[in-house]
Amino acid sequence: MTDNAPTSRTHPRTPLTPLTLLGTGAMGTALARVWLAAGHPVTVWNRTPARAEPLAAEGATVAVSAAEAVAASRLVIACLLDDASVGEALDAADLTGRDLVNLTTGTPAQGRARAAWAQERGARFLDAGIMAVPPMIGAAGSGAYVFYSGSAALFEEHRDTLAVPAGTSYVGADPGFAALHDVALLSAMGGMFAGITHAFALIRREDIAPKDFAPLLQGWLTAMAPMVHTAADQLESGDYGKDVVSNLAMQVAGNATLLRTAEEQGVSTELLTPYMALMERRLADGHGHEDTTGLVDLLIEGP
Repeated sequence: MTDNAPTSRTHPRTPLTPLTLLGTGAMGTALARVWLAAGHPVTVWNRTPARAEPLAAEGATVAVSAAEAVAASRLVIACLLDDASVGEALDAADLTGRDLVNLTTGTPAQGRARAAWAQERGARFLDAGIMAVPPMIGAAGSGAYVFYSGSAALFEEHRDTLAVPAGTSYVGADPGFAALHDVALLSAMGGMFAGITHAFALIRREDIAPKDFAPLLQGWLTAMAPMVHTAADQLESGDYGKDVVSNLAMQVAGNATLLRTAEEQGVSTELLTPYMALMERRLADGHGHEDTTGLVDLLIEGP
């Protein structure tokens, strides 16, 4: 018999991990549907019961209380409104021996406090930060992934299950690190969106089609993105003058043109001036030869 020959013996399929999902809003529902489609037994609970009912038609078991939902599975995943909602939902639940994964958006301090809270109740804990919107969950090639931090043993045991709806990235045993990574990336996105908003405002009153300008803007931002690696290298080495392309003195001088252009176009500079003020402070302290990486220290040290 060759390796490819059929055999009369059958091997039972290993049952997929059952899980409980607390919260069936847009993100929770997207997650539940992907786990159900993959064959995982899923118990769901939602504060508003009607929002959980559609998942019953897809094979989910709907629990009447959070405590009942927690009792149904060792792996419990919370995807609720906020940290306070997690505490309220699980207040009456027995978490002894449970593995609690918190997909609820929160802060690093909340992640650390919730980890201690879970440990006191006999549960292992992972905090998480979802880098995706609901339509990206379970979609091939979407780039969706989730940061996890906390119990490494919990993550390793449930890695395959957690990877079903989105990629996984374990960022450390400190339970606050997932939220910190999440918020740091979202903060960078906010700054980028501020720049995009200002750029479109500059051309808004001119005979320049936004759709024609958009590819130029995307291309420029993409070309500048690798500078994050230069900044990281400078921060780790402590040498903020290393591999400088356009030093701080040159950039501060160039800011005058940006401000004058905004004035000419009738555009507010309120999205630009806070950053420019930091640049001017750093320059005044004698760091004109450096890159802008030193502004990181100003944010930490404060005014």
